Amino acid sequence: MPELIIVSGGPTKPEIVAVSLFKLGLKDGDVFADVGCGTGLISIEAARMARGLKIYAIDAREAAVSAASQNFKNFGVENAEVISGESSAVISSLDKIDCAFVGGTKNITAVLDALVEKGARSIIVNAVRIETVVRVIEHMKKLGIYDETVQILASRSEELTGETMFRPENPVFIMSGKRQ
Repeated sequence: MPELIIVSGGPTKPEIVAVSLFKLGLKDGDVFADVGCGTGLISIEAARMARGLKIYAIDAREAAVSAASQNFKNFGVENAEVISGESSAVISSLDKIDCAFVGGTKNITAVLDALVEKGARSIIVNAVRIETVVRVIEHMKKLGIYDETVQILASRSEELTGETMFRPENPVFIMSGKRQ
């Protein structure tokens, strides 16, 4: 198994990936946007879940674009296009998006507006900051797509003096928007 090339802020923890992608409800042949793609891990896992997926992996950070491109190559993901740029502008330039995972929250309201404009039936946003959570929920409600928010608290086992303890990870909020 190849090793994932890492960039700051990532990758998303496996438990968060699993819940987020489950909530996204990917279908074979979907057009999927991974907004703020970072390492590309979400796209890599999404490609394993749905056949014929068309992936747009978007990030404004050159280090992330480089890492995601290399990770896609290393993991054999051939159906992904990595796009560098401001997410809402990139999304607006695309023809269609069926579903989207948003891991980066810069310009989040403009990103949500663009995703709704492109017809996304399902949008998942991950955030760790309370202010971002409130902003996303309020904007999803304004757009008429808000479904639910789930807070995930995970802890990892760690050895301590020959025994096992659990060290908590930062809690993550998973906000779900769906077209009704």
